[in-house]
Amino acid sequence: MIKVLLAEDQGMMRGALALLLDLEEDMRVVAQVAAGDQIVAAALEARPDIALLDIELPGRSGLDAAADLRTELPSCKVLIVTTFGRPGYLRRAMEAGASGFLVKDGPVEDLAAAIRRVLAGERVIDPGLAAAALSAGPNPLTQRERDVLTAAVDGATVADIAGRLHLSQATVRNYLSAAIGKTGTRNRMEAVRAARRNGWL
Repeated sequence: MIKVLLAEDQGMMRGALALLLDLEEDMRVVAQVAAGDQIVAAALEARPDIALLDIELPGRSGLDAAADLRTELPSCKVLIVTTFGRPGYLRRAMEAGASGFLVKDGPVEDLAAAIRRVLAGERVIDPGLAAAALSAGPNPLTQRERDVLTAAVDGATVADIAGRLHLSQATVRNYLSAAIGKTGTRNRMEAVRAARRNGWL
């Protein structure tokens, strides 16, 4: 029996997925969570064979949780199942140790087949997204530039960002300027939008 953990913040979607997967003769959903910061604890308790993780979750992203699972419970495979098929997300998912990446608009039979394939040792990636990721190239932003852009998401001032990240205001300005240049945008909010659109944040 394949034990599955589901991490999905939309209750109706999570419930529907659980019902559909439980109809598979060889699968059982052993844990369901609605927030990213609940994933590791639930996995350590339920010991699933595979975790199906959305990316944009409250508390912590599914990508960050995937990296934590690789350390805390290496026997648990990770399959990212998301609405947001962005090339940067695919790259980050693979770097975090995910074994697969699917976009939610496919049929549930494909999801069940993907789970079996991942547990058989295969990598399963949405073909259209794989092609887009190859043509998009790597994330040009450094980790610090991503941190600064993430802190700027809510329109924070340079002083606010500097305080949050324990950096000088001059350093924050330098990182913002570099991020704006690399994203080919005119200001920090455009840079944030461009980075999000590409899945770099």
